[in-house]
Amino acid sequence: MISITEILKDFPIFETKIHGKRLVYLDNAATTQKPRQVIEAISQYYETRNANVHRGVHYLSEIASEDYEEAHNKVAKFLNAKGMEEIIFTRNTTESLNLLAYSLGLNELEKGDNIVLTRFEHHSNLVPWQQMARRQGAEIRFIEMTEDCRLDLASAEKAIDDKTKVVSITHMSNALGTIIPVKEVSKLAREHGAYMIVDGAQSAPHMPVDVRELDVDFFAFSGHKMLAPMGIGGLYGREDILEKMEPFLFGGDMISIVSFDNATWNRLPWKFEAGTPNVSGGIGLAVAIDYLGKIGFDKIHYIEHELTEYAHERLNELSFIKIYGPEPKYKGAVVSFAMDGIHPHDIASLLDEDGIAVRAGHHCAQPLMKMLGTDSTTRASMYFYNTKEDIDALVESLQKIYKLFS
Repeated sequence: MISITEILKDFPIFETKIHGKRLVYLDNAATTQKPRQVIEAISQYYETRNANVHRGVHYLSEIASEDYEEAHNKVAKFLNAKGMEEIIFTRNTTESLNLLAYSLGLNELEKGDNIVLTRFEHHSNLVPWQQMARRQGAEIRFIEMTEDCRLDLASAEKAIDDKTKVVSITHMSNALGTIIPVKEVSKLAREHGAYMIVDGAQSAPHMPVDVRELDVDFFAFSGHKMLAPMGIGGLYGREDILEKMEPFLFGGDMISIVSFDNATWNRLPWKFEAGTPNVSGGIGLAVAIDYLGKIGFDKIHYIEHELTEYAHERLNELSFIKIYGPEPKYKGAVVSFAMDGIHPHDIASLLDEDGIAVRAGHHCAQPLMKMLGTDSTTRASMYFYNTKEDIDALVESLQKIYKLFS
């Protein structure tokens, strides 16, 4: 097994000093750091084979096209899709979910239909469906949250019915870390003939995802939350559904034949990838997936679960801290908390002076925050390159902050 010391050597950013102190990076739910292997792969692409894909017969274009297509194949294997035809590259989870809201919403939703979401949703999986429901005359319904911040499956059984056209849910809450039982919800969606969509932005970096085992129609994720560069994301979609769907964007490379009067579409997945793609991002994503495979999700889960339990244990020692969300066994490596009488933005700013990076605010989940009786929290989110020493540094700094304000 690779040691944490060896892992940290792969991440050059951890050589950076923040205000003269070592970097304690606990903002991984927002974006993860990048290993040298990913950085070097992107640099090598621009240095040795930069060209547009699918557009030329010269060597650079052909080799870039091969790399870009292989990246699709790698993501397909990563998610256990049938093949690259089921993998669309987008900029991020947000774009993937908007693609679905427009392509499905405009063509499938009718007045009287309903769309089912959960109370945990990120704005990216709430606002697009809100707008599409308003436009098409559909209803938004919500699966409720239990008192201990888990999904209420009994509520799901009530919310999903024969008028449900779309069920779109997060796999793991970015604000609380709650892991959602996707397979159980998917079973309900299947019973009523609804499309099953999963926002996997927070799950794909931390746990094995098998889209066929989960029995979902669509699964969206972002590369930058799993070691890859920003600006590259993916959308898995069942091939038979993608074949019937209308494209979200129109233009170059997504067409087959164009006349002055009409156009026909390219084969999958290019039908949904209009214009010049983020080739270097796709290459970086493929290398990131290789890196995660080298670490292994069993080890990633072990490290993160240990860290989450330790963070709960240490923070619970502080009488002035309130933790939001479920117990560690029901969540990923996210701990959201509040400090008596001190705004999360002040906490985050003072933590930064100690070289500690966290996130403060509503975490793009304002309705959820309102349900919790607050407008914002401080969020520490871990990844496999974090250590218990990072948690200790966080706790020590929080104690200093509380004394300062007291």
